[in-house]
Amino acid sequence: MKDKDDDTPSRPMPRKASKPKSDSPIEDVKKSRANFAERSAIEKKHNDADRRDRTQTGDKRKQSRNQQYEGRMGADGEYDDYSFRKKKKKASLGPIEHVEQVITHIQLPPFITVKEFAEGIGKKSSDVIMELMKLGVMANINQELDFDTAFMLADSFGIEAEPITEVTEEDILFDEGEDNPDTLETRPPVVVVMGHVDHGKTSLLDKIRSTNVIEGEAGGITQHIGAYTVRLKGRQITFLDTPGHEAFTTMRARGAQFTDIAILVVAADDGVMPQTIEAINHAKAANTEIIVAINKIDKPGANIDKVKQELSNYELLPEEWGGSTIMVPVSAKKGEGIDDLLEAVLLVADVMELKADPKRQAKGAVIEAQLDKNRGPVASVLVQRGTLRQGDSVVCGAMMGNVRAMYDDKGNPIKKAGPSIPVEILGLPEVPEAGEEL
Repeated sequence: MKDKDDDTPSRPMPRKASKPKSDSPIEDVKKSRANFAERSAIEKKHNDADRRDRTQTGDKRKQSRNQQYEGRMGADGEYDDYSFRKKKKKASLGPIEHVEQVITHIQLPPFITVKEFAEGIGKKSSDVIMELMKLGVMANINQELDFDTAFMLADSFGIEAEPITEVTEEDILFDEGEDNPDTLETRPPVVVVMGHVDHGKTSLLDKIRSTNVIEGEAGGITQHIGAYTVRLKGRQITFLDTPGHEAFTTMRARGAQFTDIAILVVAADDGVMPQTIEAINHAKAANTEIIVAINKIDKPGANIDKVKQELSNYELLPEEWGGSTIMVPVSAKKGEGIDDLLEAVLLVADVMELKADPKRQAKGAVIEAQLDKNRGPVASVLVQRGTLRQGDSVVCGAMMGNVRAMYDDKGNPIKKAGPSIPVEILGLPEVPEAGEEL
């Protein structure tokens, strides 16, 4: 509040600007609507411009992407890039031509139905039935035809027919078919040593094996057939020893049947004896080549020419006399002539061209068998063809078993044995007879 005594002139108070008054409220509303419409038009114009910009940007990106992958596109419209690979369209193969298969040969079982026959020759069952009617046979699709009827029916269609050869388990097990020449391999010769008692068969075999054990046969008969393998100049020879007494005639005959070469041992001081003649007959019956080993040439009473003369009476003529029988003077005791004898064996084997197929099913023969109190039945087997393996199922005579274990002639365990190799096997339920086929 201003003091009364204060002479300072007073400053007038400022006035607020007053809004111009409109003529009327209606005009104010019209102006407001006009302003709103103007702002909306401006905003729409801006939005349309933005939309056009975005559309143009998208088109540019799409065009750029197309240009980017244009180089990856092949002539067939497929991208090489896996991310942009299109589904391939299969090329049109044109109209499919149905080529009828012409059947000229068929194998027929003992009995066959009409339906099976029609399927076998590629014909309709109705056509087959019509052909049967021409042959005077009324049948439906399930009717069985015997071989003769089916044979005539096939002939009426111009098809050659033959019976089916059924292969049984026995046929597979006892396969006696011919070997494949492409799989044949040279095998070692199997040599059997035969001769009269006390003429030195065992001594000769032991000397060949380079052992110092010489068992005389005079004191007791050798109770089994033994098989041994030796090497000479990198080659293998299998030797088989048969008993030397007449009591073992059958066993020795069987032994000669699965051997290639027979070494006939004749003592130079004793000459040809009954067992010598018997051995000659067995070897000839088995078509076995004979090599004569004239033993004990170191003895004072040895007469080699006398032995040759006696052997010539049995069609064994030495080469130096114009014959074809190789006769080698040897001394099992001193080791003389052993190398010459082995070389003669290899020479005869080369002439015989001994071969076998190691890939075939194994087949062999029992050369000795015994019952071991610890191991059970033990059989010595000579493999003749194929390869015998540990774990194989085998049939021997009337018995069947598995090869539980195998050993070579030196007692070493082995897993397999090929042709002309002797092995000792375990796993048979009983003791087989010597000469049985395995």
